[in-house]
Amino acid sequence: MILFPAIDIKDGKAVRLYQGRFDKCEEMGIPLEIAKEFEKTGAEFIHLVDLDGAKEGKRINSDIIKAIAEAVNIPVQLGGGIRTLEDLEAIFDLGVSRAIIGTAAYKDKEFLIKAVEKYGEKIAVGVDAKDNKVALEGWLESTDMDYIEFSRQLEKIGVKTVIYTDISKDGTLEGANIEGLKALSNAVNMDIVASGGVKDLEDLLKINELNLYGAISGKAIYSGSLDLKEALDALKG
Repeated sequence: MILFPAIDIKDGKAVRLYQGRFDKCEEMGIPLEIAKEFEKTGAEFIHLVDLDGAKEGKRINSDIIKAIAEAVNIPVQLGGGIRTLEDLEAIFDLGVSRAIIGTAAYKDKEFLIKAVEKYGEKIAVGVDAKDNKVALEGWLESTDMDYIEFSRQLEKIGVKTVIYTDISKDGTLEGANIEGLKALSNAVNMDIVASGGVKDLEDLLKINELNLYGAISGKAIYSGSLDLKEALDALKG
């Protein structure tokens, strides 16, 4: 399983939110320096989120993202504010390896279909859920769509990778939603990346037991409750 250390970018800084709330935001440092440190520690892949982009529905922090992609020798994936094929082209031109489509995957199926046809496995979809229902627009908008049903629709379209985030867990260090992940894994045949609530190595190993493609950790790494090097070594072992 790949461990994706996360860098969420807001106002040019690396931050962590609590349950996706922009009013509960904690600064973590300079995104570029954090990315370099992640690579130095042994990370195989970095997860980036343009929080400003997710909220505004357009790309905001392109200069920072480009600098990170150019500075590290490991791939980066990016989500936040991706709405059009032009957005995707611009993002891949920055050096991003995989683009994560969020709100637009739900609201604009035609765009998603074209994106998958053009870019294939370079496209992932963020399945963000609260109380098992899909949430949109940087988690500010709720829907009545069950996250598993939505994921099944994505699979039919040809999406290969989904990032499943339980918003109620995100940034809480309360532990990942193992049951939700297990249910999703049993329902679809896609690469699943677990996100939200990872608290420590024990929690990460529970996710690993589900034989998922990957897991994202942000706050646990920054707070010190998960040692990145120890976690990477444990997953290799």
